[in-house]
Amino acid sequence: DVSGALCISQAWPGMARTVYNDHKRFLETYLTSYPGFFFTGDGVYRTSEGYYQLTGRLDDIISISGHRLGTAEVENVVNHHVAVAESAVIGYPHEIKGEGMMLSFLPQNISRGYGTATLAAELQELISKKIAKYATPDYVQVTQANWSKTPTG
Repeated sequence: DVSGALCISQAWPGMARTVYNDHKRFLETYLTSYPGFFFTGDGVYRTSEGYYQLTGRLDDIISISGHRLGTAEVENVVNHHVAVAESAVIGYPHEIKGEGMMLSFLPQNISRGYGTATLAAELQELISKKIAKYATPDYVQVTQANWSKTPTG
């Protein structure tokens, strides 16, 4: 069981070979950090059985009151809650803290006795305990998926 940066050792068809008008940036971003490997920019978790789980962008950082916080770190805590199917965290401009945080999550299809307000408060408390008080989202949005509809046309 190990976490780290996802890097690729060999090229593949369709791989980017530069950044338009800024080849130096391409080299610095994707090839310098891990010489001999292409750095994807993603974090990854590998289980002892050899399975891989992408954990999010490593460069997606929110700065809350001077504390640098990865969005994937917060999403990981939220996604381990039994009543959460998936989540997303974004930063937004905040007059006092510099950046604030908003959490959006999709509850599991089964209710498990949670009301959305109760679950939102529970997730804020969980983040506060597992990460830090400053990491508690200012806004929590519950999203709904309509699994019965299928795309048409």
